[in-house]
This record gives sequence, C-alpha cells and structure tokens, in this order.
Amino acid sequence: MALAHRLLTIRRDPHSGEVLAHGGDPEAHSILQRTGFVPVVRLHETYHRVPTGLDQAEETRLATRVVSRLQAVGYDFGADPAFATERREPHYLTLGAQVAHLATRIREAETTEEVSEALTELTATHDGILPALAEVLAATADFLQDLGHPVDPHTASRLRYLAAERLLVITSDLRHVRDELADRQSARPHRTPCPQEVANDERKKSGSCPCLAPARIPTTPSAPAAAPPAPAGRRR
Repeated sequence: MALAHRLLTIRRDPHSGEVLAHGGDPEAHSILQRTGFVPVVRLHETYHRVPTGLDQAEETRLATRVVSRLQAVGYDFGADPAFATERREPHYLTLGAQVAHLATRIREAETTEEVSEALTELTATHDGILPALAEVLAATADFLQDLGHPVDPHTASRLRYLAAERLLVITSDLRHVRDELADRQSARPHRTPCPQEVANDERKKSGSCPCLAPARIPTTPSAPAAAPPAPAGRRR
C-alpha cells in the first residue's frame, strides 16, 4: 500500500458543517466504519462522514475516538484541534480478520484434511459461520419489518430471500466440497522439496514447502511428441 494511503484528514467542513474524513486505505476505512462513520462513494473519491442527526458533542466524541484508534495503528493525519487526543485505543483482531485467516489456512494446507477442517468452520450445521450469517440476516429482517418506513418491509423480504436462496446455495455447495475433501485423504499436489525451510540444527525438518511450485517458463516451442509405435502382430 502506498504511503499516501496512510494519510488522512478529519475535519469539520466549513461549508456544510459535517465532520468528514478523507483519505486512508481499506484498513483505515474499516476503522472509520467501526467507529460509526458512514462511507460516501463518489465518482472520483470515497470519503466518510459522521451519521446524520447527532449533536455537535456526539460528533466530536466520534471524531476523537476514531483519531485515537487510527493513531494506535500508525496512521498520520491532520485533524481539527477539537479532535486531538493523546489516547491510543487498542486495536483488536476483528471477526472479519479471523474469518479471513481461514483463507490463509487453506492456501498453506498440504492435505485435503486440513482444507476440510477450515471449511468446517464455515459450514458446521450448529455453529458454523454461514449458518450464523443466515441468523444475522433473519434478525435484521425481523428488525426492519415493522420499523415504520414504507420501504422497510420490502428490504426485510429481500434479506429473507438472500438467506433462504442465495446463502443456502453457497452453504450447500461448500458443504459438498468439504465432505468430498474429507473423504479423499490425500496430499496437495505441486509440492517441491524445501531443505532450506528450517535451520540445520532443528530437530524436525519439513519434508515439503508450503508454497506452490513455481510455474515453468517455456523457452522455445517444443516439437510435438511422436506417436507411439503400432503394436506388433500379423496384418490382415
């Protein structure tokens, strides 16, 4: 990520009076959203604002808190003096980051069993991530159903459709893949020996490198392979 993407400005706009945050990379955008800011997507930029309907004291509280969170993970930015703080709020591993770690486990897996175990975290019937996501969609739909805005019942119906149709297909397909891999019990292909993976004084040495074998770069076109000889025998 470019250094410029580690820079942000958090200021109260002199024209609209809104507290706006400009700049930053996806990690900064996630911190802004988790602090309560709302993304605004324009044709040539994306920035964040505080929610509407807040009084000035609450806007300052949100802006000051996001400054402390961004400072804790090393971002540089300009901010209005009203938002300045020496506090560094701890940054904990998010649920999304924990789920994304499953992708790392799958990329580094050397057997079908390891991939199956990672996919089980997604698809387990009682407490898997995807069934839990279906519960979140259902709970959000129930909340919206009678909230009072004319569009709310339609949004609730859409969420129920996504849970019952789209998410169900994803869950069903991944469960099939998980079960199939659990039955295969085989090693991942395309591994290459990696004797330098651990130090020579280690007691245990890995027999294979967790990285995929590098692709071969062709040099010159090779001639097509000759056809196998015809089997010997009497001609008719």
